[in-house]
Amino acid sequence: MENILLVLNIVLAVILVILILMQRSEGGALGIGISQENFMLSRSAGSFMTKATAVIATLFIICSLGLTIISRGELIPTSSILDTLEEKVEDTPAIPED
Repeated sequence: MENILLVLNIVLAVILVILILMQRSEGGALGIGISQENFMLSRSAGSFMTKATAVIATLFIICSLGLTIISRGELIPTSSILDTLEEKVEDTPAIPED
């Protein structure tokens, strides 16, 4: 199951990159894409590429979360070194008294 999700996650990532690269540039500062024209025209916000990118991004996130949940089940709980370390009283230096 983990291998299937991993392959699906890679395929979704490649599709997501292709969809993002195929979209028309908005010409915003540093790729943010915010301009006054976008607020006035709602037709550009509902294009097919934008909706497809949102759907693929959502599927990618869900698949990534699924991979994380599945892989957490295979982890072996380990103890901390602080739990196993025995504190030796005789090795600790004494506080000098004045």
